[in-house]
Amino acid sequence: MMSKENNLIVDARNLTKVYTMGEVKVHALRGLSVKIKPGEVVGVMGPSGSGKSTLMNILGCLDRPSSGEYYLEGESVSEMTDNQLADIRNRKVGFVFQTFNLLPRATALANVVLPLRYSDNQEDHQELAKQALENVGLGDRIFHRPNELSGGQQQRVAIARALVNDPAMVMADEPTGNLDTKTGDEVMELLLTLNDEMGTTLLIVSHDPEIVNQTERIVSILDGKIEERGKA
Repeated sequence: MMSKENNLIVDARNLTKVYTMGEVKVHALRGLSVKIKPGEVVGVMGPSGSGKSTLMNILGCLDRPSSGEYYLEGESVSEMTDNQLADIRNRKVGFVFQTFNLLPRATALANVVLPLRYSDNQEDHQELAKQALENVGLGDRIFHRPNELSGGQQQRVAIARALVNDPAMVMADEPTGNLDTKTGDEVMELLLTLNDEMGTTLLIVSHDPEIVNQTERIVSILDGKIEERGKA
């Protein structure tokens, strides 16, 4: 099923998520709705236990809601099988993590090529990965392994990996959390530049107001509901 508003990247409607722990039911999301337009930069904030991670897992196609509807670039995701979720996740979502999640023995190029191996993209994977690394300023580091790169450079490799499949959306979960302030600022500048130059839709999760305030719109979550919108 396609969303009627298929011009949206994210169209999540009345999402709930209930976890059963023994005889106790934990309501992580309580009828939460959110929409994200193409090219938007959206920040997500929320304290521990707010439902923020649960929402991110659903929007990133890592999990399904207990009820509600979720359309990712017009495709209905809510009731997909695990294999279908894996497919749409690889095609439409790029992930950037706080801990980089790079393969330690693989070169920057090999790390960036990895998502392409699970895609239907018939273009030259090596060339696509090289271009992605050049786009993040690492064209001269493609054969370096993670232990030969600084923290900021490792995160740039992770960003290149997130972008290489030309996803509908990049989700960055605490992308500056393991970096010093200067390097973190450079990574945020890179993400915002990619949005400006390539139109990349960004969803940036952070507990740091200084990071989230650089986004165009903020979604604050509390007790499984959206508490407020707009700048913090």
